[in-house]
Amino acid sequence: MSVFRHRTRRKKKLPIDEIPSKQLEEGPKKISGTLDENVMYMKEMLGESDDFVIKHFKVFGKVSAVLMYVNSLTDQNRINNDILKPLMYKPEHLLKKDILLDELISILFSEILYDSKAKLNSEFDELVNVTLLGETVIVIDGIEEAIHIDTRKVDKRSIDSPETEQAVLGPREGFIENISTNIALVRARLPTADFVVKTMKIGRLTKTTVAFCYIKGIASEQVINEVEKRLSEIDIDAILDTGYLEQFIEDNPFSPFPQTQSTERPDKTVSNLVEGRVAILADGSPFALLVPVVFNQFYQTFDDYSSRFLMGSFARLARMLALVFSLIFPSLYVSFISFNPELLPTEFAVAVAGGRAGVPYPAVIEVLIIEISMEVLREATVRMPKQVGGALSIVGVLVVGEAAVNAGLASPITVVVIALTSIGSFATPAYVAAFALRMLRFPILVLAGIFGLYGVVVGVIFIFNHMLSLKSFGVPYMAPVSPGNSQGMKDVVIRSPLWWMPNRPNFLKPVNRDRLGAQNNKELQHNKLGNDQREDT
Repeated sequence: MSVFRHRTRRKKKLPIDEIPSKQLEEGPKKISGTLDENVMYMKEMLGESDDFVIKHFKVFGKVSAVLMYVNSLTDQNRINNDILKPLMYKPEHLLKKDILLDELISILFSEILYDSKAKLNSEFDELVNVTLLGETVIVIDGIEEAIHIDTRKVDKRSIDSPETEQAVLGPREGFIENISTNIALVRARLPTADFVVKTMKIGRLTKTTVAFCYIKGIASEQVINEVEKRLSEIDIDAILDTGYLEQFIEDNPFSPFPQTQSTERPDKTVSNLVEGRVAILADGSPFALLVPVVFNQFYQTFDDYSSRFLMGSFARLARMLALVFSLIFPSLYVSFISFNPELLPTEFAVAVAGGRAGVPYPAVIEVLIIEISMEVLREATVRMPKQVGGALSIVGVLVVGEAAVNAGLASPITVVVIALTSIGSFATPAYVAAFALRMLRFPILVLAGIFGLYGVVVGVIFIFNHMLSLKSFGVPYMAPVSPGNSQGMKDVVIRSPLWWMPNRPNFLKPVNRDRLGAQNNKELQHNKLGNDQREDT
């Protein structure tokens, strides 16, 4: 039995190049030698669109031909200068030569067209598809094959800093919506022949280009084959973002915890590829999916490795503390106030009781009201325009919090607890992981309101048990903690020095485990040498 468990989500796979709106009932139709018939058929398929252009001309001033393209997707200057002009004017070395119709195609390919990607095709359905993708189709009278050339040009935004993953140290480049640019950003950091990119089309309507990348000789063949298998099984009309792909390829879609990691940083993508993971990119999305993943990736950042290991370890410990705060801090507060006030210092318990003197409902209801209000305010801030969102968040928290305390709807200590909890959730680098913890905070809070500390403990045990049962492409979600691995544990709680981690993570089953060379596979000695020299001096 395979270690990969993945459910089937489709009944029958349809051809990905099939046109759903105007399918051919009599099978694939071939191009005929009659130009008018070919033009009429293309008009029937695409002529309703105003941006579909049909240009009649004569090849070398003698043979009738037609050029067809979608105006909104193509580069007009390239069509005019690199296609129309060479085809319409016969070059000097061919002026005295009579060109037969049978020789015309070979001459066009070898001596006339300025494009290395020009191709021949004789099927109409394929020509319609490439036209809708931004290519230019040339049909010549009397020839039963058409030439299509890639002339796609779509405006794109410039490369900028990542919006969701801010970096203190490290590169400032982020992915954009163009998949070719994204692949180039990754390949520029991996100038090796072992870096492999494989592409496929997914989506019957959108025909989105999806690419998965890996380093041959490092990534496990099992993981590579499983990624390709799951992507090839997707049969849907549209793929608009990598989030669509994530929902089809994850192992457990009903878990609140993400089993893939999204990133818009090329440097982070490369660091995961070097460890043995696979990156999935989709045209139109500025995010890459990294698989397989483990939970400790979601509180790590690229800054941990760009800075000295002492700084990175301290920052990581602070984030882990914030992660715990964001999950159980309100529940602990409710259980202490409602069930176990004797566990609090006497002065603090008296102060809390005085602050809650005017609150008319139990602590769990009070915390739930404030928590729900904070979630609504957070969602409103995210959806508001940037110019208004920042002011709304600050004013909303100050005004609503102060008004709730003055009206007796909440105690000051409750507002402080919820504020610390929200700050803790913001400190988690991965948005999807922070959102999962925010969701799980509510059931633990209810358990704390019913059973006290016992409810908190039971809730945390259930969460850990669920996390231990998860897998991401065959890799245990809690690795390297469970199953344990000494090499992997060096990069979980703290960020150990790079020379302490000579091997790649074992749970990824990399083909090549060595990360450091033999001369660096031990603690560096230059500082010790420097101290010895100073003592001699």
